[in-house]
This record gives sequence, C-alpha cells and structure tokens, in this order.
Amino acid sequence: MGKNDKPEKQSKKQRSFWKDFKAELKKVIWPTRSQVVNNTIIVIIIVLIITAICFVLDLAFEALNTYGIDNLKSMVQSSVSETNEVENQDSNSTEDSNNVADSNSSQENVNNSNETDSTNITNNNVTE
Repeated sequence: MGKNDKPEKQSKKQRSFWKDFKAELKKVIWPTRSQVVNNTIIVIIIVLIITAICFVLDLAFEALNTYGIDNLKSMVQSSVSETNEVENQDSNSTEDSNNVADSNSSQENVNNSNETDSTNITNNNVTE
C-alpha cells in the first residue's frame, strides 16, 4: 500500500504545479507586438551607439599610443643621452682639474728640488 501512495502524490503535485504555472502566466501582462518592436529598435540603436563610441575611443587610444609613446620614448632617450654627456663632461673636467693639480704639485716639487740644489751649490761654493 505504501508503494501505491507515492506515485499518486507525485502526480497530484505535478498537476498542481502545472495548474499554478498556468495561473501565474495568466497574471503576467504581456507587451503588445508594437511595444516589442519599439523596445527592440531602441536596444539595437543603443548597442550601435555604444559600439561607435568604443570604436572611436579605440582609434584615439591607438593613435595616442602610437604617436604619444614614440614621442615620449624619443624625449626620454634624448634627455638620458644629454644627462650622460653632461656627466661625461663633468667627469672629464674633474679629471682635468685633478691632472692640473697633479702637474702643479709636481711642478712645485721640481721647483723645490731646484731650490734645494741651488742652495746646496751655494753652500758648497761658500765652504770651499
């Protein structure tokens, strides 16, 4: 007996479901054909407008990327090369000033040794 009860309950539930489903569909307010056509046209127009906007923005960003980035790269490279040139000039001038200082100090050493030699010579002449 328990086995026979289950199929009857399921079939009643299914019939009840379909009756409720039909009742709910009767409550729905369906749009008229002209409303559906108008709404469809509006959706298509909005999609076309957004597509056009995306296309224009894509072209603009591509042009900006192509020309703008290339210009930025060239500007950065030129500024880097100028900076390197300035640094090279600074290091060369520093080396030159070091060389001048070295030559001055070596010149002073030569002068000092010449003075010492001349003093020794005069001292030798005096003692003889």
